Amino acid sequence: MVGGPAGMMAAITAAEQGNRVILLEKMEALGRKLLITGKGRCNITNSAEIEEFMQNIPENSKFLYSSFKQYSNKDIISFLNNQGVATKIERGGRVFPNSDKAQDVLNALKRRLNELKVEIKTNFEVSKIITKSGEVEGIEGKNGEKIIADKVVIATGGKSYPITGSTGDGYKMAKEVGHTINTLKPSLVPLICEGISKKICQSMQGLSLKNVAIKIKCEDKVIYKDFGEMLFTHYGLSGPIILSASAILIRYKNIENLIQSNKVKICIDLKPALDEEKLDARILRDFKELKNKQFKNSLDKLLPKKMIEPIIEITKIDGEKRINEITKEERKRIIKILKNFELTINGFRPIEEAIITSGGINIKEINPKTMESKIIKGLHFAGEIIDLDAFTGGFNLQIAWSTGYVSGLA
Repeated sequence: MVGGPAGMMAAITAAEQGNRVILLEKMEALGRKLLITGKGRCNITNSAEIEEFMQNIPENSKFLYSSFKQYSNKDIISFLNNQGVATKIERGGRVFPNSDKAQDVLNALKRRLNELKVEIKTNFEVSKIITKSGEVEGIEGKNGEKIIADKVVIATGGKSYPITGSTGDGYKMAKEVGHTINTLKPSLVPLICEGISKKICQSMQGLSLKNVAIKIKCEDKVIYKDFGEMLFTHYGLSGPIILSASAILIRYKNIENLIQSNKVKICIDLKPALDEEKLDARILRDFKELKNKQFKNSLDKLLPKKMIEPIIEITKIDGEKRINEITKEERKRIIKILKNFELTINGFRPIEEAIITSGGINIKEINPKTMESKIIKGLHFAGEIIDLDAFTGGFNLQIAWSTGYVSGLA
């Protein structure tokens, strides 16, 4: 096991069944990755019904029905409440601790592990799974120490955020005992822009837009829509709706070639609450008040300060021009850009920067009711190591809690 959310939940559940449990963690402390989830606030789960959970898992969602039924979002909330961690629901059904501290969630898990007398070995790196005649017999550490066990749960995470200990060790161990590893890709990862698009993003670096609508287009076909918050960075784009878009984009057929051909675009509607007619009326109202001002000094009410210069540049309207000299055609150009601010997507940030890893242990080789390997008896999997990932909003952590519980119960 490993001391992330899936591993800790598996250990707690197994111990609650009266088993002797050893939790092995190669880092010096448990829960390193848990502490950075939700920007350090820990987006524990989502309050959505199971059907909505399925819609937020772009691949292999049916595999999780049994896990979610055995251990739901209500169960993890109840567990934490019983451990003294009060929770709250925020926008989009996201569930957080009242304190906004991931440390409180980790402390609750550690308290329960201690109550159940789970043996915890930190700084212990597992090198291989010991098997005989198709059955698990235990593990061997890199230090040569062997631990004999009837059951082994591999919950080593993916390859994202390796600084937290997720370096892909579990894939290697699973492969050595006969499991198939589906291609690993970054998911929930920032997007890269190059050329003019990159310069535009760099000029607005650090700017967060809260209520915008986006469309991702491949060869002019819209493949994803979302509404919410995004962020401009020195390399391109990030933020919740961008990360969720990446989970769809990374799976799109022939995506690498499309990206290389500059055929992947993001269209940002900066004023989604206004249609073009209402936006025109709004601009006319502002312009009437500011008719003697220069164009470059007229957009403060309409746009964040960092956006004004790039928008002026894209409209190709002279910033020195007086408002009362702006033509109807130029005004339409402004509206078109505000409703369809287009950038070219040129790639993904590396898997090490992804929130989650797409790919992993092939679900066809795992029993969905127990998370047990169909190849090695007594070997179970939980969490991100399995070929399962979801959009942002607490769905990925629920996958960890549920698969961890099911593997521990078995």
